[in-house]
Amino acid sequence: MKPKLVIGVFSIVLFTSLLMYNFGNSISSYVSFEQAAERANAHVVGVWDDTQEYGFSRESMQFSFHMKDEDGNVRRVVYPRPKPNNFEEATQLVVIGEMRSNGVFHANDMLMKCPSKYNDGSELVNAQEN
Repeated sequence: MKPKLVIGVFSIVLFTSLLMYNFGNSISSYVSFEQAAERANAHVVGVWDDTQEYGFSRESMQFSFHMKDEDGNVRRVVYPRPKPNNFEEATQLVVIGEMRSNGVFHANDMLMKCPSKYNDGSELVNAQEN
């Protein structure tokens, strides 16, 4: 075989391997707060715990609240932006970030699932009939 062909094939295999390795590390599945402590970047799904205090701190410029994950674990979440407009109406939250050693989850991003404004009301009608 020609040396240029061997080097070319080797380069393609190496590049593809590195690409697949990085892609695999960038994919993150949903985990609990307990599992998030073992990861550098985690997606945690849960609901806002409205029984505990929450708010925006002007000193640190962070919004903090408590969230209960799907396993029932409650942790404080710190989000480096102001409180989103529809935070109180959210039925589910996804926080993306990392768990720090103090047991506080530091979110870089937050996604909210809100009730649909396009709901036709059929669930309400069915519930009233029963």
